Amino acid sequence: MTNKIRVVHYLNQFFAQIGAEEKGDVGPGVKEGPIGPGRALEQALGENGAIVATVFCGDNYFAENQDSAIEELLRLMETHSPDLLIAGPAFESGRYGIACGAICQAAQQRLGVAAVAGMDEDNVGASLYRKNIYIVNSGASIARMVPTIQRMAALGLKLVGGKPIGKPDEEGYLSRGIKHNEFATKPPAERAVDMLLAKLRGDEFKSEIAPPKFAGSKPAAPLRDLKSAVIALVTDGGLVPEGNPDSIEPGRPTRFTTISIRNVNSLDADKFDAVHSGYDTAFANQDPNRLVPLDVMRQLEHEGKFAKLHEFVHSTGGAHAAVDNATRIGQEIAQRLKTAGVTGVILTST
Repeated sequence: MTNKIRVVHYLNQFFAQIGAEEKGDVGPGVKEGPIGPGRALEQALGENGAIVATVFCGDNYFAENQDSAIEELLRLMETHSPDLLIAGPAFESGRYGIACGAICQAAQQRLGVAAVAGMDEDNVGASLYRKNIYIVNSGASIARMVPTIQRMAALGLKLVGGKPIGKPDEEGYLSRGIKHNEFATKPPAERAVDMLLAKLRGDEFKSEIAPPKFAGSKPAAPLRDLKSAVIALVTDGGLVPEGNPDSIEPGRPTRFTTISIRNVNSLDADKFDAVHSGYDTAFANQDPNRLVPLDVMRQLEHEGKFAKLHEFVHSTGGAHAAVDNATRIGQEIAQRLKTAGVTGVILTST
């Protein structure tokens, strides 16, 4: 054991074999040796490393107590003197992905421990942490568990050994936006012409500049039974309480605000504002219900057109939003709505 790299594996409550969603509130804990997918990780490490402990935390607990959860997990890890932290893989699970990214970043920065996480490239955790930690692309399906763990182990061993790390497509990790100079046999103009000619011939070629990637999405299926539906109001039109206490940005948003509408039948112009740099907010400030139609929705609710109006409005400003920030904000709002049992959303824009 003394010659092997000491590895700690982070898992959520499901993969730590504690339970499913009903155990999501389980706090940080530790077990000796590998558990669940850790056995495949131990095989991938081979004679080079051994899992000395598995630390775990429920997804809900981590999301609601991130700072204290990180403190406790770091304490549990530190007692085992790890050389390497492997987190996940989380695949497409957003809360699990965020936890994997956050604990890896904290272990790197505060314990000086090499760290590798695994998750799907569209996981919200990937967009939050890919610039600061190595994240192996697991894809969305758990069927890729073993090959993903093998890549995570190989990358982790390289990090601990101080060996050169190859390009993302060679090592299987998500691009971190870090560029390195290297010598080429041809100048840029010739390489560009070669790529153009290959494209015109229909030959395979690879651009040296990564094109922007825009995610697509399928429209949700219509609600089968509106009478039993729980409907939420969401807006990117910048609705905020008077004075904008959460400092929601009028443009280039990085966060959203949550507004309670419990026992509120209409949005009072004296209590709400619209902050947004992409349109004239005068009419929305005169009557905020023009932006978020709470008054009409309450009327329909009282008429029994649907079962219940969700008691919170989630709001952000959509002007000039960076794709990564807009994606993260949307996923975080969606997760809250799903957790609250919302079945339909009316999204008002400008």
